[in-house]
Amino acid sequence: MEPLRTDEVATRLVSRSVRLSLPPVTASLAAVGRPRTLWTAPDEPTVVGGGAAVTVEADGADRLTQVRESASALLDGADVDGPAAARPRFFGGLAFHEEATGRDPWADFPAARFVVPEVQLVFDDDAAWLTVNAVGSDPETVEDTLAAVRTTLADLDDSPPESPPGVSKRHRTTSVDAWRESVDAAVSRIRAGELRKVVLAQALEVELDRPASVPDLLARLGETYPECHRFLVEPAMGASFLGATPERLVSLRGREVETGALAGTTGRGDTDDEDEWLANELLASEKDNHEHELVAETIREQLDSLSAEIRVGERGIRKLATVQHLWTPIDATLERDEHVLSLVDALHPTPAVGGLPPEAALDVIRDTEPFDRGWYAAPVGWFDADGDGSFAVAIRSATVEDTMATLFAGVGLVADSDPDAEWDEVQLKYRPILDELERDD
Repeated sequence: MEPLRTDEVATRLVSRSVRLSLPPVTASLAAVGRPRTLWTAPDEPTVVGGGAAVTVEADGADRLTQVRESASALLDGADVDGPAAARPRFFGGLAFHEEATGRDPWADFPAARFVVPEVQLVFDDDAAWLTVNAVGSDPETVEDTLAAVRTTLADLDDSPPESPPGVSKRHRTTSVDAWRESVDAAVSRIRAGELRKVVLAQALEVELDRPASVPDLLARLGETYPECHRFLVEPAMGASFLGATPERLVSLRGREVETGALAGTTGRGDTDDEDEWLANELLASEKDNHEHELVAETIREQLDSLSAEIRVGERGIRKLATVQHLWTPIDATLERDEHVLSLVDALHPTPAVGGLPPEAALDVIRDTEPFDRGWYAAPVGWFDADGDGSFAVAIRSATVEDTMATLFAGVGLVADSDPDAEWDEVQLKYRPILDELERDD
């Protein structure tokens, strides 16, 4: 093997890992430096990241291709000493639209950004792995850093999360009258045949009684929504973006793909009988099943050209703490090797957060919503050197900075949508984040 050139050494990723006793997840997230990362999903290890050994940013229609090429060049030549579970990965996401506007609260969020954390903790069942990643450092220096971080983590206390900070003020970016007008206009276009479906969202700005602890907020979300994908992505400074989303966009292992359709919503009942009645009403709802089938049909079509086989499961109910959704699992086996970012590119935005036809729906969203979606309802997740990875749709989410938080929620509109019913559904979808910000008293 030929020796590396000087410029190759300067840009080479060095990664070292060590197994350690389980530190507390919340305290670990609080202890690492910005930009911080949290990723936890059903049937996946939990990952905490701190700092950025490498940052890749891109914009435009080919932003994911740019990210994939830059990341592959780095990961392919990496000097990695550690098990597969602790491998270095890129974490991040992208804006809902191809362009980033730079408007608050998204001033520090580009059109696409992924980082390899300097410090990466992987919690897998009863084991934890600590990884330190660096570019331009020799292995001995990385190993010294690994030992120092390991010592710091050994001293962390496992304290319960602090109580919610409390909400003192609220500001809606969309009034009830403006919402009714927007929904009526969208429904008219659907009935005229210009659209089949469009998702319109709202933003709720809240002022907090005291600064919110992001690690504690995520811990409380984990207690209430253990079955959801919890995520945190943040720049080196500015707002943090976090959420507990029930919607997986896609995961890829080898050639095996997991995704699904999540669309159609109702509340939870106060009793088991009422809860079951609401679920049955949702299963029988012509409007919700029509909306759901548009999503499922489009996902199948988007995967068709890439897949040797697509398997669609039985439609059922996905129950969460505050809502119930129609849910159809969809799996596929790819015809050839693909990078997970190629699947992200093919699937985003799904009709569950965009609409049909896609371009017409995106035009309506841009023209109608009086706020910047930023990374709301866009893909967030991770990928590794093999091109495997996992991404969620960033709904049930908010940006948080000091004593300010901005919450986002949306609904799918079809021909028989009612503005007041859709307004109520939006308020229901604020609850996961809002409940963890408001005090109980």
